[in-house]
Amino acid sequence: MLKLTIDNIPIEVEEGTTILQAARKIGGKIVPPAMCYYSKLSGSGGKCRTCLVKVAVSSAKDPRPIAKLVASCSTPVQDGMVVQNITSKEVLDARKAVVEFLLINHPLDCPVCDQAGECDLQDLSFLHGMDETRTEEDRREFPVIDIGQLIKLHMNRCILCYRCVYVADQITGKRVHGVLYRGDVCEISTYIENVIDNDFSGNVIDVCPVGALTDRTFRFKSRVWFLKPMDAHRNCPKCSGKVTAWMFGKEIYRITGRKDMYGEVEEFICNECRFEKKELNDWVIEGPRKIKRQSVISANHYEKLEIPSIIEPIAGEMINKNADNADLSG
Repeated sequence: MLKLTIDNIPIEVEEGTTILQAARKIGGKIVPPAMCYYSKLSGSGGKCRTCLVKVAVSSAKDPRPIAKLVASCSTPVQDGMVVQNITSKEVLDARKAVVEFLLINHPLDCPVCDQAGECDLQDLSFLHGMDETRTEEDRREFPVIDIGQLIKLHMNRCILCYRCVYVADQITGKRVHGVLYRGDVCEISTYIENVIDNDFSGNVIDVCPVGALTDRTFRFKSRVWFLKPMDAHRNCPKCSGKVTAWMFGKEIYRITGRKDMYGEVEEFICNECRFEKKELNDWVIEGPRKIKRQSVISANHYEKLEIPSIIEPIAGEMINKNADNADLSG
């Protein structure tokens, strides 16, 4: 086991662990943000640069600091390493600059974007973004296209994290899309007439950290904070069948993969489960999906009522007793 310190918190991890993975073992605010790294996708990481950290001590054998900030998602830990994340002003200034760079071409269309409310870039810009842009140049623009019957591509919103490309490479049988061209004109697209059409193509929607890839069957139907995410499952011969069903009353508006606390899909699901099974009798509803408290999806779903209700004090006491099992039952 290797010993290291991250923001003055000591931890022991196995050899080969990256700084980001070590920080996730600790949890909390010291975990660097990640827009391109995805633990379940081999080769991901090192592209968005939002997870930059400062290595103040390289190792016990070599106590010198690393001169430049490093990407925590691709830098393995060393015994005796000392890492600074939110305790370093240099890191926070660099992260602010990276966010500004990501937003240079990103349109301000959150009010009409289906990713609103569960967008990693929204969260990142809220923490590290600027009040106004410093650029005057025109933003690059791409037409909105359909890459298949079920997926719509908004290239204007894309930050080129490559997650969807890795999913197509590693989860599906044949990849027909990728990054075309270079520099400020590069884009995610298919080659001429090809469309994305395979049993697991819908997973590119789940891994996209912004609203570049959206579900055509869910477009403009509702906002996520108006829906109740419920754990559900079915017997599926293609995938695990374990999903999150987003419901309004007894109607299922959309199906997505179950995501962990870092927004990563726990198990990839097939297109049949995602797009074709929208009836309530298609699924076994297990119960409310627990959503992290800071998410807008949790709005008005009280985890714990601190003050008993004045109108119904007995009901308030019951809510307090059952708080752990009432995360999103409202």
